[in-house]
Amino acid sequence: MDANAQNKLLPEVEDFLSNGPLRAMIGGQQVESSNGNTFETHDPGSGEKLAEIFNMQTEDVNHAVDTATETFKGSGWAKLPQNERSVHMHRLADAVEKHKAVFDQLESLDCGKVLVQAEMDIQNFIDTMRYYGDLALHVQRRTVLPAKGHEAFTVRLPWGPCGFIIPWNFPFLLAGWGIGPAMAAGNTCVIKPAEDSPLSTLYLAHVAKDAGIPDGVINVIPGLGEVTGAALAGNPNLKRMSFTGSPEIGREIASKCGANLVPIKCELGGKGAAVVCDDVDIPDTAQKLVEAITFHTGQVCCDATRWLIQKDIYDSFVSECVDRMQKIHIGYQLDESTQMGPVVSRKQEERVLGYLARGVKEGAELVLEGGKAEVPSRNGHYVKPALLAGSLDNVAACEEIFGPVAYLAPYDTDEQAIEMTNNTDYGLGNSVWSSNLERAHGVAEQMVAGNSWINGHNLIVHGVPYAGIGKSGMGGGVLSIETLLDYWRPLTVLRPL
Repeated sequence: MDANAQNKLLPEVEDFLSNGPLRAMIGGQQVESSNGNTFETHDPGSGEKLAEIFNMQTEDVNHAVDTATETFKGSGWAKLPQNERSVHMHRLADAVEKHKAVFDQLESLDCGKVLVQAEMDIQNFIDTMRYYGDLALHVQRRTVLPAKGHEAFTVRLPWGPCGFIIPWNFPFLLAGWGIGPAMAAGNTCVIKPAEDSPLSTLYLAHVAKDAGIPDGVINVIPGLGEVTGAALAGNPNLKRMSFTGSPEIGREIASKCGANLVPIKCELGGKGAAVVCDDVDIPDTAQKLVEAITFHTGQVCCDATRWLIQKDIYDSFVSECVDRMQKIHIGYQLDESTQMGPVVSRKQEERVLGYLARGVKEGAELVLEGGKAEVPSRNGHYVKPALLAGSLDNVAACEEIFGPVAYLAPYDTDEQAIEMTNNTDYGLGNSVWSSNLERAHGVAEQMVAGNSWINGHNLIVHGVPYAGIGKSGMGGGVLSIETLLDYWRPLTVLRPL
């Protein structure tokens, strides 16, 4: 590992990383892959190896699902009184909070995420566990139905083993969004973390065991997507599946689940728009959009990547954004002065730079050049923020880049801005920026997506449904009571009187 990074690591982080190859956790036991195959994860900021990890094979995945099934049937977890399950949820949250500094560093190292942003993600996991632990106490699981001549009611019951395939950009936060409602509802979980960033989820398996979560409730199976992920998606014994990632892989996962009639929730990509009206505070709005597109180096599915700016303020707004983006300090993710770290991998670096080149080739104007960034003494995957402008038919305006790149276009009227916003196959999150709230509400309510935000972007709050439509998702959303209800199966009970 890079010597500069090593000097900053907590002893617990060093011990965890050095204790390899790191194993899966199945039924409370550390398990090697059946064929001994391993893979490596690397520090995106230095290119150095972080850890060697066992690559779980199809038989290992099947063992994990079988274990989750047996645990669901025999451990008593599913039949615990709700208050006792909620106590477990709070104990897990407390245990993660106790080890928060360790999780912070693991997440920052593995994802290339600036440390302060990693800290926010770990806190979000903690808050998610507590949110669902509390919410489940207040949901009426039995509903009496009016049926003439009959006693009738529905009751909500846990499904059984649930699978989760987690992406590399928000691995710990999204693990929480998945297993939080599933566990609170009484289900067991099999988690396949992304091969680029599995460390925090693997560490969670150890912390959960120490916190007293019954063995087999949380099972973590690291591995490559084409092996481990494919095997999990194709396992017929799962009762529910959740996938977060690209639309392309989402189609493959959904197809495998569909073959077994396993219900699936997909949270996929986005190409969100920010509609900037001519009555905004230009410096304030420019700062917020620059912060949004550079947050986690633009590797955020719900980000504002198309900026639609009213013509009267277009030049002044763009100038303000360029000035602010040029001042972003790019550096190693654990350095305190860093505002934007690396992208997650060489592959992602090439993707971002490739889209810039293709966009320009198709006629886009380079408003802010972007390109590869050099960070002294760091051989990582660094790119500069970039701004393109031009026709919205351009590939860089149509396809998800997943980097710190925004595409700009002017508009005349609100109606035109709405039409431009909705001219996409994606439908995750858009925003409108205006000092006139009546105007902002009018625009927001006509945006075709799962989420519309006013005077902010990436606004995700516990208790408010968050989901995508079109190429951005299917099968329901996350973070609300609707999510918890997804993890209970409805059963109708009927008796003639």
